[in-house]
Amino acid sequence: MSPIPYGRQHITDEDIAAVAEVLRGPFLTQGPHIVAFESAFATYIGSQYAVAIANGTAALHLCCMALGVKEGTRVITTPITFSASANCVRYCGGEVHFADVDPETALLDINAVRALLEQHPKGYFSGIIPVDFAGYPVDFAAFRQLADEYGLWLLEDACHAPGGSFTDSAGINHRCGDGSLAELAIFSFHPVKHIAAGEGGMITTNDEALYKHLLRLRTHGITNKPNEFTEPYPGEPERGGWYMELQELGYNYRLTDMQAALGASQLQRADAMLARRQEIAKRYDEAFAGTNVTTIVPPANVNHAYHLYVIQVDDRKGLYDFLRTKNIMAQVHYIPVHLMPYYREFGWKPGDFPNAERYYARCLSLPMFPTLTDEEQQYVIESVKEFLIA
Repeated sequence: MSPIPYGRQHITDEDIAAVAEVLRGPFLTQGPHIVAFESAFATYIGSQYAVAIANGTAALHLCCMALGVKEGTRVITTPITFSASANCVRYCGGEVHFADVDPETALLDINAVRALLEQHPKGYFSGIIPVDFAGYPVDFAAFRQLADEYGLWLLEDACHAPGGSFTDSAGINHRCGDGSLAELAIFSFHPVKHIAAGEGGMITTNDEALYKHLLRLRTHGITNKPNEFTEPYPGEPERGGWYMELQELGYNYRLTDMQAALGASQLQRADAMLARRQEIAKRYDEAFAGTNVTTIVPPANVNHAYHLYVIQVDDRKGLYDFLRTKNIMAQVHYIPVHLMPYYREFGWKPGDFPNAERYYARCLSLPMFPTLTDEEQQYVIESVKEFLIA
């Protein structure tokens, strides 16, 4: 059996043709494919606005800037995530505070967040960054209620969850990143994600002011729109068509037209790829039912996007090593962020978040990508079971 990775991109002839068309055209960056991709993605997600960004980490950084994170700003997030979900706060000089995860879902535990908030006066924290980890949608209706109670903003890290959704207690369905509950949401187009653009990211929102601010921040903080210009200073020469203004410190976080064309091409089959991920997950669920493997099976009101399929076993290291001998490249997602050397410098230590640490000690991500064949998946299942009974 050839090596089976935990995730893999799928590039079609149509994708290649879309990129080749851009290469033959007049724009490689800042061209029409950016706007087209943003519009199509906003329609798919259900948000009013979308802003294409260089990558998911840059998207998180710009969101924190737009939300006013600065030195002294305190933000809560989960320790079970890629470090960028926390690093974005540090980029702006803010303080990162972690809360433990729900042991049943590995998502940020709203009860742990509430307990943290109750330990401090209102106004101590500014925002929360929940993560739709592995593609499991966070209950943002509950988090919205909590955030409003404490005057906080919400930033949804939906990198794992395009196409995911949940139905709230009122029967309203919310798609991940649709802007109905969080001020801002971000997505990633890294090759192993649902939509591959090489690199790339997207910010979605329903807030027009935030949208316009983000457009400026991703391009150095510069505007060339006359209606946004400041008043001329006394004696300033007449302004011509060349005129632009650096209004604040921004970054070059633009996406290229080549990446946008690839992303837009992939977006056209997003529903089919999501359905295949869910089919693969169902086969895993059925295969491991009644075994010593712990799986996370969402309730009926949750439409899991399955960027990852995570199992939990007692001898994770043993299983990881065994699968490698079988050419199955399972992976671990994630080492808790608070245990990383950088964050331990701020006083975080082992034992601070027992649910997150227990999850990490047992978790393993099995191969999950739309082109995983039934034969390959069966081989993975049989290999896991072989280890368990050895």
